[in-house]
Amino acid sequence: MTNNISIIGVPMDLGQTRRGVDMGPSAIRYAGIIELLERLDYKIEDLGDIQIGKRERNNHEPNHKLKNLKAVAEASEQLASKVDEVISSGSFPLVFGGDHSIAIGTLAGVSKHYENLGVIWYDAHGDLNTEETSPSGNIHGMPLAVSLGLGDSSLTGIAGSSPKIRPENVVIIGARSLDEGERELIKEHGIKVFTMHEIDRMGMAAVIEETISYLKDKTDGVHLSLDLDGLDPLDAPGVGTPVIGGISYRESHLAMEMLAEANMITSAEFVEVNPILDERNKTATVAVALMGSLFGEKLL
Repeated sequence: MTNNISIIGVPMDLGQTRRGVDMGPSAIRYAGIIELLERLDYKIEDLGDIQIGKRERNNHEPNHKLKNLKAVAEASEQLASKVDEVISSGSFPLVFGGDHSIAIGTLAGVSKHYENLGVIWYDAHGDLNTEETSPSGNIHGMPLAVSLGLGDSSLTGIAGSSPKIRPENVVIIGARSLDEGERELIKEHGIKVFTMHEIDRMGMAAVIEETISYLKDKTDGVHLSLDLDGLDPLDAPGVGTPVIGGISYRESHLAMEMLAEANMITSAEFVEVNPILDERNKTATVAVALMGSLFGEKLL
């Protein structure tokens, strides 16, 4: 991991319908992430926020099923370009959301630099819906599918080639809410998933050990996409789609600590922090603490 970190904020709230998640990047900064990383001797460059378009009424959209498609696609193109520039400069891209639709742009930019990019999807949801399977039309439930080359061409074609990643290079951790279409896609493509059942039964240490073993020899980089709703709502209440029975705060720290020790993460994003739904910025503070562990913070 390089000692240079470039922060990119993406105040995106167009991938879903609950307002407030656009303030996530500001909440994470306010919780002290830059100061923390500087204490860990990283050189930080805050590149500010990507410009996000306006929310559109569905009857003004060329595609009525996918909400805010044009604005999400435009923001994703901007983000992909920025992430591409950051990696080309030799810096580590650290992206703050915003809803999880931002992963479309992040992965489009990151994948330009790797032949076999691995992805750890730390989330309560699979985000593997397409226009045909989505019950809502919310694009924040589609970014992993889009990155696999499945979905609307205005999303899959961002930053050029598609797909951006291969299903055998993906590991989902913390899943506990999957739509029927997502379950079928997981089985069809053989995507590796650790549901809460496996985490409870195996323990987080074994889950991360198996994840590292699964990815380390066949990937040339690994992107971490961490949705705060992967954690239990008791620990991370400020998210738009909370699902009870999630990963604990301590388990999440352990996961980040083990990934830090493995020295395999080459880019990361932390998404779905919604201050409007939060308790005294608790969820952003949790996000910052987990980033600390990911970037090598230790008690002793």
